[in-house]
Amino acid sequence: MADKHLRGGGRLTAATTATCFAAAVLGLGLSACGTNAPHAPTTQSTPAPQSTTTHPAPTPLGTPAPMPPSAPVRIAIARLGLDAPLIPVGRAQDGTVATPPFALPHTAGWYTGAVTPGQSGTAVIVGHVDTRTGPAVFYPLSLARPGDQVAVRRADHSTADFTIDTVRVIPRDDFDDTTIYAATGRPELRLITCGGTFDRTTQEYSSNVVVFAHLTARPTATTTTPSPDHHKKSATA
Repeated sequence: MADKHLRGGGRLTAATTATCFAAAVLGLGLSACGTNAPHAPTTQSTPAPQSTTTHPAPTPLGTPAPMPPSAPVRIAIARLGLDAPLIPVGRAQDGTVATPPFALPHTAGWYTGAVTPGQSGTAVIVGHVDTRTGPAVFYPLSLARPGDQVAVRRADHSTADFTIDTVRVIPRDDFDDTTIYAATGRPELRLITCGGTFDRTTQEYSSNVVVFAHLTARPTATTTTPSPDHHKKSATA
């Protein structure tokens, strides 16, 4: 199935892709990538990712301390050649989650109903896989793999660095919000786009690509101090 992800699947219409993301981010029991997806339930019945946690779990050993809130402005995954601006997205008037406009296919959106990347909790970033004009910002997301680094630059000039734990292609009927957004006691990130195979008849993707990542410490540059012998050889060279 991996070799079918996001390949030759045609192009989504604006309505189709928008519905795909709305279902995924709100954690509907039916995570649909098509035009027949239901509207999001009301806040009371929607176990969507929350922006606050009443009783946060202890931070696991070795995990950086949570960062203060700050709006993210850019996301980069170096190995995939992905480097894109971020804009805030909330819920549309019909109750679905808004997505970046199709006039900005290479811009991703961070869901303002969840925490900002780096805070304790689960942050959510969505992006189109493609549009009628061609591949979009999250087209290469299915090629991500555990260990890849995700850097999210924030408005306070800090960077939240995440390491990918796993990449899952989840059939839309199996999208389980309680698993995807479960509390873990550490700052985490989910990246979501459409994936699987594209049905030209129904104009739907069969699945969602979901990347699971956790906050990690930014690597520090190491400097090598030349040994005394090195200086001696250099002086006599």
